[in-house]
Amino acid sequence: MKLAIKIATAIAALAYAAAASAQRGETVKIAWIDPLSGLMAPSGSNAVKTFQFFADKFSGSNNPAGVRFEVVPFDSKLSPAESLSALKSASDKGIRYITAGGGSAAVAALIDGVNKHNARNPGKEVLLLNYAAVDPDLTDSKCSYWHFRFDANTSMKMEALTTFLKDDKDIRKVYLFNQNYAHGHQMVRLAKENLARKRPDVEIVGEDLHPLAQVRDFAPYIAKIKASGADTVITGNWGSDLALLIKAASESGFDGKFYTLYAGMTGTPAALGEGGGGRVFQIANNHYNMGGDVGKWTAEFKERFKEDLYFSQVSHVFMSLGETMAKTRSTDPVKVAAAMEGLRFKGFNGEVEMRKTDHQMQQLLFMTVWQKADDKYPHSVENTGMTLAPVRAFPAYIASTPTSCQMKRP
Repeated sequence: MKLAIKIATAIAALAYAAAASAQRGETVKIAWIDPLSGLMAPSGSNAVKTFQFFADKFSGSNNPAGVRFEVVPFDSKLSPAESLSALKSASDKGIRYITAGGGSAAVAALIDGVNKHNARNPGKEVLLLNYAAVDPDLTDSKCSYWHFRFDANTSMKMEALTTFLKDDKDIRKVYLFNQNYAHGHQMVRLAKENLARKRPDVEIVGEDLHPLAQVRDFAPYIAKIKASGADTVITGNWGSDLALLIKAASESGFDGKFYTLYAGMTGTPAALGEGGGGRVFQIANNHYNMGGDVGKWTAEFKERFKEDLYFSQVSHVFMSLGETMAKTRSTDPVKVAAAMEGLRFKGFNGEVEMRKTDHQMQQLLFMTVWQKADDKYPHSVENTGMTLAPVRAFPAYIASTPTSCQMKRP
């Protein structure tokens, strides 16, 4: 009897081991849907290179599931319609993992498209992994079981930004300058709410919403900002819309502060150049001088692509997939989604958690300031001799904000 039990136990253990490694060596394709043309192409190009970099970095024996990752790029042209067309092309090719981040409107369309696809195609469900689109509604009113966000959303970033800003007593007059789409509208709303609560003495002297990725000359806008008497600009602009804004501000001699979410993104550091030292701030989940894994990755990325690694949170996408595929012993998006809810692990910026309530990752955020690179913070961003140096870190519990998500689970 004892021998029979031992044999049965051994057989069960072998079966478990076989199941656990059933997907080992399997190739998991991820459709990357973001802009590769137009004014936002440089940001998109950097992002897709980042996905390819981390796909190589976390493939095979470098993830607990032993799977290989392959990134398949699609040009969204920053368009919701083009994004949905790319989603159909990807799903027609049998690709069951989708990622996007360039533009909350496009990602909102993808959430709706993924929901409809999965309802109509049981057994062929796809999962949307959002690495950068930050409109809070994507994990609030538009939250979906099939959507997970790896960047901090606008409300989280604004909570941290204004917590820092409230102690800057030099700030008296603020101008709100943002892109005219969901994320920009949220920036305006949240800035007003947070300033009223934390710095009621600050006067909002003006606000503008401009077309997304269409303006080439921001000089007229900078003239309005100067005329308003603003000493500080709060902006959620990204890509060319921030790079050209900063360029126009430098050329006009505007010496106010900029509080941003994306000052370190491709193209903007070069526009800043040696100007803006001590006046341009960024709130983000990473910075260029973190050391550790980020330091190694940054050096490798620079060597391989001759560009700076900006989207460090992409590493969390691959870490999450490796962990959940190993845990479920499957690459099926349905099983992976269930395992990703509430997932906790040690990421590049400390302990992170994919909040089960709304699929919004909770994580540490950093406020950094543009300054000359030095021995302590040596990374020269875009070869400018300047860098983003950390001035304060905000634990997840400080930056975390509530959600109105009413998740409908299959």
